[in-house]
Order: sequence, then C-alpha cells, then structure tokens
Amino acid sequence: MRHTVSGLIFAVLACLAAPVAAQGCGGSYTVKRGESLSLIADRLYKNAGMWTAIHANNLAAIGEDPDRIHAGMRLWLGCIDGRPAGLDGGVTLSNVTATSAALTVEPGTAATRSRINLMTASDYAPFTDRDLPNGGILADVVNAAMRQADPPQGYAIHWVEGWGSHLEPLLSNALLDMGFPWIRPDCESTPEEYRCANFLFSDPMFEMLMILFVSSATPMRYDEDADMRGRTLCRPAGYATHQLDRPDRRWLSEGQVVLKQPVAVADCFAMLVAGEVDGVVLNEFTGRAAIRDLGLKDKVQVAPRPLAIEGLHVLVHKTHPDADALLTMINEGLRAIKQNGVYQHIIDTHMTRVWAEF
Repeated sequence: MRHTVSGLIFAVLACLAAPVAAQGCGGSYTVKRGESLSLIADRLYKNAGMWTAIHANNLAAIGEDPDRIHAGMRLWLGCIDGRPAGLDGGVTLSNVTATSAALTVEPGTAATRSRINLMTASDYAPFTDRDLPNGGILADVVNAAMRQADPPQGYAIHWVEGWGSHLEPLLSNALLDMGFPWIRPDCESTPEEYRCANFLFSDPMFEMLMILFVSSATPMRYDEDADMRGRTLCRPAGYATHQLDRPDRRWLSEGQVVLKQPVAVADCFAMLVAGEVDGVVLNEFTGRAAIRDLGLKDKVQVAPRPLAIEGLHVLVHKTHPDADALLTMINEGLRAIKQNGVYQHIIDTHMTRVWAEF
C-alpha cells in the first residue's frame, strides 16, 4: 500500500477499522406504534431535537419527510455520546485524537503527477477544517475511501485555503485532480449552471438536512410547502438557492416567497429575532453552530421537517483526462467502506463530538 496524506496526521487508525460488536451503543431500532422521530430521540438520546440525527442516518428509508415512519420500520441509530444503549448491533467507538497540520498548494504550480491529488479547505465545519479531529468528517471519509481504493500510484490530500481557487484554476487546469466537499446543484433542471456544465460528481459522501430555523416566540408553521406562501426567508448572499426552486417547488421563480440575502449568517438570525423574516434556511450544522455561538438557543428553534436534503460530493473537472476513472475509484472506495462498516464508524465518532458542541 503506497499513499501519503499531506496536511493530515491520522494518529488513530482504529477509526478506519470495522465496528466491533459491543453492548449497548447505537444499533438497530424498531419503530413502535404512535412514535415519531422526536419521541424516539427524546427517549433514547434524551434530546428531542436530535430527531434530525435519526432522520439523517436513515434518509434512504425515510426520505425527505420525517413523518414517513411507521410501526415496524427498522431504523439505524448512531452511537452519540454513549447513547442509545442496549440495541441490537451496537458498536464501540474509539476517540478521535489525531491532529492536523497545514499544507498550502500555490495556484499555478503543478501537482505531483506520480500520485492522485485531492484538495479541500478549512472553515467548513464539521466537514472539513484543519483544526478538527482528522480534518473533519469528510476529510476522514475521503481518506478512508482512498485507503480502501489503494491506487497504485498513491494519493495525497492537500489543504488549499481559499475555496475560490479550487474550481478555477486548480481543477479546471488539472493542477490537482479532485476537490471536496461540494454540493451538487439541481443539474437536471439547470444543466447550464457552472458546476453542472463543467464538473462530474461522485456519489454523495454525506447527506445533510437543509433546515428551516424559526423564531421560538412566533414559530412559523411548516408542515407542507403550501405553508410557505407569502413568507419571507433569509439565506446569506453567496449561498446556493436551488433548494427554493426545483421542479416541485417554485418559491422564487413564481414569487411565492421573498428572499433576503444579507452578507452573514449572523445577519439572518438577527433579522429572524427582530421579526423581519419568518425563517432562516441553512444546513443543520451551520445553523445549529450559529445559534450556539450567538447565544440564541432560547430564541430560535428548528422547524418540524427539513426543507431539503443536500449531498456533499467529490468532484472532478470534465476535461481531466482521467475523470471517469477517478470517479469510479472514489465511488468504489466509498461503497466498500459503507459495506464493511468503516463509514458508519467514522460518522458516529464525529457526530459524538459535534452534538456535544451543540
């Protein structure tokens, strides 16, 4: 096996081993009559708000609507902070104690062609950040997938700080081979969108919930899309808005909602608390972290259903001479670590830390 991981020092290889059978942490749960995800979360995680963690772990079975569960359905509950206990298939999780170091690749310099070069950047917690254990959830996942694929020429993961240089010029000129993590727009509806027209996407490395954050004092009802008509939403400038306009949802193009786009996430929450908007649209992790950092836990809450599901992908430029082979490699590595349990082990380990911070 020949590979290097530039910028990442993985001191705990246990998180790349298959989960070991153990008593009581996480596992398979059978839904009982009358239960909802929030009731299950309240009973087993001691936190009703963690219904989103159960939902995200079972997207293939549940889909976008968390109410689509029924008695007898089998759900996988991840081990988070030692809970839940006593379920079938529980696992033992090792602590992630690795540290990470910085590596900068200067734009315009050729990467080493004797190996496969991937790149990411910081400031996208909990997915990628040099200061997070193992570089964050997706640095850990991508490294595990590449280890599994074990390319004969080796590979390296580079920290290239400044997301703006990733797509252009680094990937467009094949100065590096692949980048992560990136959201895939609705390429079926907007094939002309820049990423759709120029890049190929891997299978989702992780799927996250896009959440509507509402005021606790005057919570907006959101049980179905019709509830959004006439509402004012906030999403920071520069953030993708395709979640608000898709084949089954034309909120922006048909003027069903008003969208405010201030500069920062904090501005959106200030507008929400002031009553200037009805909801803030963010991924679960960015939103919950902002609520924590801004001291708004008593003033902001999560709507009872997600707005959308977003996948995070590895991407490669369509003009790369080995684009198809690179995607095949990363996809096969990802499928393998999902089958052998390594993937779920990584997710559960990081989620323990992430939820403890919320």
